[in-house]
Amino acid sequence: MEIRSLDRDRLGPDNNHSQRLLPWSALNAPFEGAWCLIKPGASSQRHAHHEYEIFIAVTGTAALESEGERTTFTAGDVVHFPPFTDHQVINEGAEDFEMYTVWWDVEMTKSFAARHEGEG
Repeated sequence: MEIRSLDRDRLGPDNNHSQRLLPWSALNAPFEGAWCLIKPGASSQRHAHHEYEIFIAVTGTAALESEGERTTFTAGDVVHFPPFTDHQVINEGAEDFEMYTVWWDVEMTKSFAARHEGEG
């Protein structure tokens, strides 16, 4: 068993409030992932990218903005963003908001399949 530990002291605006936890050498996966902690009054950077992405809200409540739409995003919610869809998480509350994000693209999937075939 190998554990990848979260370093909460690193979570802030300098790294978009996140720590990448996946991938690592012990885990062959077709995706990458990060833990995100957004303090009260803070927000992630608005951005878009070529990967598919999901956010899984773990604790707290935040506002989620994407493509001109704004909605409440709370613990237990999951949202999916297709490639090139802008998105931002804004914590206007008094408590920390934490979520896990996973993203993937076709090349990650192909690389995973090639590594998997090599393991067999």
